[in-house]
Amino acid sequence: MRVIERGWVSSNMVVFCGRASTDIVDTGYSRHAAQTVALAGHALGARPLDRILNTHAHADHMGGNAALGRAYPEVRIAIPAGDADVVRDWDQEALHLLPMGQQCDRFSFDTTFRAGDLLLLGDCEWRAIASPGHDMNSLMLWCEPERILISADALWEDGFGILFPALPPASVNQHVFAGQRATLDAIAVLEPRLVIPGHGAPFDDVAGALGRARSRLDYFSADPARIARNAAKVTLSFLLMIEGRLELASLGERLARLSLLAAINRSAYGLEDAQFAALLAAELVKSGAATCAEGWLLPVKK
Repeated sequence: MRVIERGWVSSNMVVFCGRASTDIVDTGYSRHAAQTVALAGHALGARPLDRILNTHAHADHMGGNAALGRAYPEVRIAIPAGDADVVRDWDQEALHLLPMGQQCDRFSFDTTFRAGDLLLLGDCEWRAIASPGHDMNSLMLWCEPERILISADALWEDGFGILFPALPPASVNQHVFAGQRATLDAIAVLEPRLVIPGHGAPFDDVAGALGRARSRLDYFSADPARIARNAAKVTLSFLLMIEGRLELASLGERLARLSLLAAINRSAYGLEDAQFAALLAAELVKSGAATCAEGWLLPVKK
């Protein structure tokens, strides 16, 4: 098993080379597809790629599927069963592509997997575990003998992914918060010795990560508007990392065309488009994630 840690626009990749097959879990964002193919080739060497598994159907986790499919024509792609319809129909609203201004090259999948399924990866048995919250259909992968968990965006070293199902126009959030809490409880019961997150380095202080995640969840569930405001900043930050720079003069108009941000503005801010964009940009600058120069919003490289 080899973990390839990537930047925050692309998810990490986990590459398995077993005696009988090779597998990759998650493939990054489509803007970095050429890099994904190169990384896969370096990890696999002369071996073919037999299978891709996606933990959930978000652009930063499945954006390299199509490119890897072209590089390895015999590869099979497996996705969570709950995402089968939206991927088959390529529903760009449900896949969060249009609402967030993201891109993903369309691909076809060969099979699905679901919670409870056993998968052979790198000659070890891994069990799929439901992880509702960030995505209600997402799945983690658990290797009992090694006590290693591939958590995707259900648990990071310092939090978890945006709880998209709780965002506007959703009016009921508690089942989403309950789902994320159940996911954290399930991880605690497993007692992993190592967690491989979807973003960031693998970590072994699982108790500390769970404590921080629960505190964050309590903060959001106490006032659901908080998660909308956080999602707005994260969405702008993601867009900024993708584009490389954003023109401040047209930022309000640009963000207004993204249905997710428009809905968050209506529900949590109630500002004019330009004011909303200026506020989000200022918050990114204050946090140290961005800077302004000569009329442009620029990412701060760390």
